[in-house]
Amino acid sequence: MTRPVPALLAAAERHLRCGSPAALADAVTRSHLDDGRCVGWYGPSVPGWRVAIDAERADAPVPPALARRFGTNDFWARWTRAECYCKLADMPVASWWHRHGLGTPADGPAVWRTLRLADLVITVGFAPTLPPGDLALSDAESRHSRLTSGQ
Repeated sequence: MTRPVPALLAAAERHLRCGSPAALADAVTRSHLDDGRCVGWYGPSVPGWRVAIDAERADAPVPPALARRFGTNDFWARWTRAECYCKLADMPVASWWHRHGLGTPADGPAVWRTLRLADLVITVGFAPTLPPGDLALSDAESRHSRLTSGQ
């Protein structure tokens, strides 16, 4: 793993800002909240890696249909991780749910950190630049892994 990525995740708080969408228009990537605010990532770029964030209000009620399907325990942390992975994998969330629920692949190439800042739950994720959809796969399933392993 490229060394800057773990350091950026460890210091994620320093690279996140919350404000209006207009005020954060220059962010590297953003996540829009249901109350009109926006969270933006202002960390440096890392060659060969993509970054995504997802944020939700920690005290927001869990929609009943999602609570029935996924439970409410640690819901917003699990949700933001799944959404972050979907952004990195360029995959619709419904497709992700079918394969992983609100889980994340333990042996996939992406790395992430979920944190609580003020009234928000935020996940920051990094993934190596791969063909779209490969992040939803485990290393064993990845087209990239198969190609680079010579199979």
